[in-house]
Amino acid sequence: MVVRVGINGFGTIGKRVADAVARQTDLRLVGVTKTRPSFEARTARQRGYPLYLTGDGKAEEFAAAGIPIAGTLSDLLGQVDVIVDCAPDKVGRENVRLYEAANVPAIFQGGEKADVAEVSFSALANYPRAKGKRRVRVVSCNTTGLARAASVLAPRYGIEHWEATIVRRAADPSETRKGPINGILPTFKLPSHHGPDVRTIFPDLPIATTAVVVPTTLMHVHVNHVRFARPPASTTELVDAFRASPRFHVFDEWEHVEGTPQVMEYARDRGQPRPDVMENVLWANGIKVEGGDAYFFQAIHQESIVVPENVDAIRAMFGLAPDAATSILRTDESLGIPRP
Repeated sequence: MVVRVGINGFGTIGKRVADAVARQTDLRLVGVTKTRPSFEARTARQRGYPLYLTGDGKAEEFAAAGIPIAGTLSDLLGQVDVIVDCAPDKVGRENVRLYEAANVPAIFQGGEKADVAEVSFSALANYPRAKGKRRVRVVSCNTTGLARAASVLAPRYGIEHWEATIVRRAADPSETRKGPINGILPTFKLPSHHGPDVRTIFPDLPIATTAVVVPTTLMHVHVNHVRFARPPASTTELVDAFRASPRFHVFDEWEHVEGTPQVMEYARDRGQPRPDVMENVLWANGIKVEGGDAYFFQAIHQESIVVPENVDAIRAMFGLAPDAATSILRTDESLGIPRP
């Protein structure tokens, strides 16, 4: 079985999901959408992705730019088995009625509230729950990072309490109109929304989160303090637990990765089409077990971490893989994500 996939929105996440879908043997990318002509619309055509109008897009604007279009979102919906909504935050909810009218299952991103879908999804945490669902929400970049970490920690050690402070990037690299220029901005919703969002996947997880916004575009960083019910015997044991899990990368101290700039330089050196880091990034010397408590930093690349989750969500919905491990292996191999 090959599932036909459309991507509604070819921006930061959408273009990455489109490229990922195009690499799968059990998925077929039917087309992508844009509202107006741009370099990304041109890129879609150069890659052979049929381009469709969405929103209030005007065909004459694309014609004037010399970019051919294949039709409208409605036409695309008539050709696919599932649509991946990568529209800007809150627009996905407005699109629900379009997908339902076309009788097309949909995947939404973490910028939408959890009730837009039947289930919030993270492949390591709850892959089976998406089977047969018609609306699935891949949780946000920060929630994905926390949910992956919970998938490693909770089954092994039991979690009594978890406090995480999220040091958030101000904007994506291309978002020149956003973000503080010279400042650190506390998020005054206390606790932040990230903890409740993690509980859409782990309902009983005792996690509390706070957040600050800083003037960088590179990555987010999580500062974690976890109290265990059955603590690991040593820091080395915990480091090894993270290393053994797919979608985690742990830098050793001798690699001299001091922070997110070196992480992104590492990503560039890997030679993939984009300098993306789809794994949770940790530092061996940034993990510490002390009695029943553990402390660790992790870095999250906001532009790409949810990309493999979208691929796995499609497989889970349509039963294309027998279990999470099989799907994750296929996805990671196709995207060049190193295996543990």
